[in-house]
Formats: sequence, structure tokens, C-alpha cells
Amino acid sequence: MRFTPVVFTLCFAYLLGSVCWASDEKREADFADGIGKTLTVGKTVWLESEGRKFLGLYTETEKVSGNGAAIILHDIDGHPDQQQLVNRLRVLLPEHNWSTLSLQMPLREAGAEQEEYYALLPEAAARIQAGISYVNGNGATNVVVIGYGIGGLMGIYALSERGANIKALVAISLPVPATDNKMAQTLDFIKKIKIPMLDIYGSLDIADVAGSARERRLAAKENSGYRQVKIDDEGHAYLHDEGLLVKRVYSWLGAVAAAAAQ
Repeated sequence: MRFTPVVFTLCFAYLLGSVCWASDEKREADFADGIGKTLTVGKTVWLESEGRKFLGLYTETEKVSGNGAAIILHDIDGHPDQQQLVNRLRVLLPEHNWSTLSLQMPLREAGAEQEEYYALLPEAAARIQAGISYVNGNGATNVVVIGYGIGGLMGIYALSERGANIKALVAISLPVPATDNKMAQTLDFIKKIKIPMLDIYGSLDIADVAGSARERRLAAKENSGYRQVKIDDEGHAYLHDEGLLVKRVYSWLGAVAAAAAQ
């Protein structure tokens, strides 16, 4: 899988001529240092893409027969053990037949706006591919991608170009910016997704998520494996019951895996 040819196009399409930004390496290093001191479940692994190393947290499934792996992508300003949701996903899915590899996605400086992350999408796609290669090397033959917030956008961007070897995509609180050209491009990414896709959002989610639910459904109407789920009384952080959301994720993934095995 190669993403290099689209870097030039994406930077100009999103930034109207601005140069591409690289991830903030110091912020990544600070997060890695903190995680290394507190990690109790899973292990740290160092992956490499485009000549740069980045952190991943790998948690092996507890099931003997498990050959599934979930690549987990955190939200804006986050890290591979982001509380609460990303941590819950990476820790609990291994109890339900899915190893997890939670990746450090590219970061902007603290306080950067969401739109400033769009130029990092090609770098994110390269990291996702490195993660896929890692879990494949650990015996995973059934690989899925789970993205939260801006991580969901990074996931659909990567998979809209090449969905090979990925069985399903879960997008949690996927933002679709209100700006016309950015909305159109994000919806175009969704239109290109042909694998099963679960689109989860909270009824009290941020405007770019809750306000674009219908547009996302329309963009995915030709994907027979697309399903959208709204969780009542939840906002973007899913503070009331992230356990319910995690259960919805592994239940859907289990159903998708069972259907694929028939």
C-alpha cells in the first residue's frame, strides 16, 4: 500500500496551497514517556513509517483461537491510552477475541484547531499501514480499524484509498466539517468505503458530528455493510457509559466476522 502520490493533492485540497505539516515529535515523546511510567495492561511497541518511529500499545487477546486484531486511532490531541474511551477499547476488546494495537497518531501543537490536522492525514495513513503490518506479523488475519473523532477521519481517509486486507471500519464520533469543500471531501472518503462500516455517534455530540449524521448516511448509501448507531444522552466524550459503546463495537465486529466466515 502506497500513499505518497496523494500527499500533494490532499495538502492543496484542504489547505489551499499551504505546505504540509509534520507531527509534533516533542508532544509525542512526552506522551510516550508518561504512558511508559503508568502502563499496566499491554506492552509498548515502537513502529516506523516514513523514517520516523512512533508508539503503539499492543494488547494480545485472551482467547486461544483469536486471530482478529483491531487497530485503534485516538481523537484530536490524544495518545494511544487516551481516557476513557480509547483505553477501554484497547483493554476490553482482547477479552472478546480481538487483540488491539492502539497507535500514536500524528499531532499538531497543543491548542491546534481540528482543521489544522487535515494536512496530517497522509502521515496518519502511513502509520496505519505500519500498524497493519505489525499485527499481520503477529498472526492476525482478520484486521479491523477503529477510529475515534479525528482518528475516525484518519481511518476513512486511509481506507478510502486502499481497503485491502481490512475487514471492517468503526468510526466513533466521526466529524464532517461544516465548511463546504472540507465536507465534500470527507463525504467522498465515506463514499469510497466498500467494507462493512459502523458509524457511532452521541445524540449530544459536537456539531460537526451530530449535525452531519444524515449526510454521512447518504454518502454511505451504496455500502450494504454500513450501519449508523446513535447513542442517546451521550456527548463526544461518552462519559456516562463507555462500556455500552464498547459492547456495541465488539458485538458488531463479532457479527461481521461471523458473516465473513460463512
